[in-house]
Amino acid sequence: MRLAYDPSHYRDNTNLKDTIDAVARLGYEYVELSPRKDFIWFNEYPKVDKQLIKDLKRYCSDAGVKISSVLPVQQWSSPIEEERQAAVRNWKRCIEVTSELGVDLMNSEFAGDKSRPVQSEAAFVKSMDELMPLFEKEGIKLNLQSHPHDFIELNTEAIKMIRALDKEWIKLVYSVPHAFFYDDGIGDVEQHLEEAGDLLDHVLIADTLNHKAAYGLRYIVNPPDANVTVHQHLNPGEGEVNFEALYRKLREMEFDGIVTNSVFSYPDKPEWSNEITLKSIKEGLNI
Repeated sequence: MRLAYDPSHYRDNTNLKDTIDAVARLGYEYVELSPRKDFIWFNEYPKVDKQLIKDLKRYCSDAGVKISSVLPVQQWSSPIEEERQAAVRNWKRCIEVTSELGVDLMNSEFAGDKSRPVQSEAAFVKSMDELMPLFEKEGIKLNLQSHPHDFIELNTEAIKMIRALDKEWIKLVYSVPHAFFYDDGIGDVEQHLEEAGDLLDHVLIADTLNHKAAYGLRYIVNPPDANVTVHQHLNPGEGEVNFEALYRKLREMEFDGIVTNSVFSYPDKPEWSNEITLKSIKEGLNI
């Protein structure tokens, strides 16, 4: 099992070198390289050259940190063809950068337009047809997650789509703070993991409230009919996810993939947040 840290707490106020140093200081051997403006940002072309790749490799080596995965988020499932083509172009560069870093895993989201699921699925499959040969050429694996407001939100649908791609190197990211979106407000984490089975390769740890609970009043959005989705990435125990059941099921499955601290809510006090979350992970998984 690889225990990793998503440094989103540091992305807006810390440079790349200091971010890697912070990951080491917090007690992690692995960093999940999530979107940040000075490297690969959401839906943009990577702002990366050979020198930055060389620098990042040195930062990691000096800090004793390895990159567990690179996480781009691009609109590769957009029903708007111009957007989809731009996303594929960006993805190709992201794959090249990942290969040059010596990293063999990327993880991402389905993206797309929730209101146009059929068209988004067609766009996603078209993008994958274009990108899969490059993944295979570079020897890079891919883990996918459904995300709130993606064209796929349900756990079962994400699993079916991954199986439809039928590549042994494409597997599932299970994002715990999305649990209530995975089954429309139930949050049965044990069932989700059971459904995933051998596809499960990556678990993101954070808590959230149930957006469907209390007649939808856990969160209040104005205007009431706004087309948005709301969730959180809290410390374990601050929301409504059943972490006892989650950890028990992962132990039963003898899960040995990547477990990432994916709490984003406390950039003002990341050390405090990490103490809580890292303790939860280690105690919950007996590591």
